[in-house]
Amino acid sequence: MKRSEWEKRIQRAIELGERFAFASEILAFYRQVLEFQKTIHQEMSSQSLPDDKPDGSFRERLDIDVALRGLPELLSLVQRNGPAKLAEQAGEIGGFNPEQQRQILEDFLLGDDGDRGPNAFFARVLLQPHAEHLASGQPAQPAGSAGSACPICGARPQAAVLRPEGDGGKRFLLCSLCLTEWEFRRILCPVCDEGDYQKLPRYSAEDIAAVRVEACDTCHFYLKSIDLTVDGLAVPLVDEVASVPLDLWAAEHGYKKAVANLMGF
Repeated sequence: MKRSEWEKRIQRAIELGERFAFASEILAFYRQVLEFQKTIHQEMSSQSLPDDKPDGSFRERLDIDVALRGLPELLSLVQRNGPAKLAEQAGEIGGFNPEQQRQILEDFLLGDDGDRGPNAFFARVLLQPHAEHLASGQPAQPAGSAGSACPICGARPQAAVLRPEGDGGKRFLLCSLCLTEWEFRRILCPVCDEGDYQKLPRYSAEDIAAVRVEACDTCHFYLKSIDLTVDGLAVPLVDEVASVPLDLWAAEHGYKKAVANLMGF
């Protein structure tokens, strides 16, 4: 039986947690988050949910009420196994009334991707499986789509992905919300559209060969690129989280990430 994308992500988190001691704690928690998200995605895939806003924007069509059903379980998971600060936030959210809890998800969908606020983790965990499920039913985008925002949901990219093609590789961007990939130019900053390669430095570490920082000296933002021509077993969403040393290097050199990953890096 073919493994689902969520199962691949979970297995990759286990493998990288065993390989990289520096990321073992982060990946142990992230694996539990992925398992939680997998359950949500399976429930959505197994039932046909009504689309109350078929003509609305992608984000308007996300069912916040359905997403909120998983909030109690998520809060419990974080309080048991999450980092101290996140566990404290989970306790606070647990004391909110239903309207306040709903507002967290609404604010996330309306806010700027680069500044989601302290409760963004919870909204993103709950909404990602819904967004990926809804995006899977959207029409394919035309080849050569070059926009820096996701063509499906409008979110900023979480990472770049280099996929094998011919004798080289083709660059894609990975959406931070619905996890869609779309084609993007190899030499171009997805934040400010800088195209001068001399202003687009790259950095990699020997022990994380398939992942590198792709920075921009014009806007001083960066994202990480996962090169599947180097490691065909890499799972972009997970390898991006596991390569924490690269985020630390980027921060030390004055670069800021356009969108932090679920683990806050």
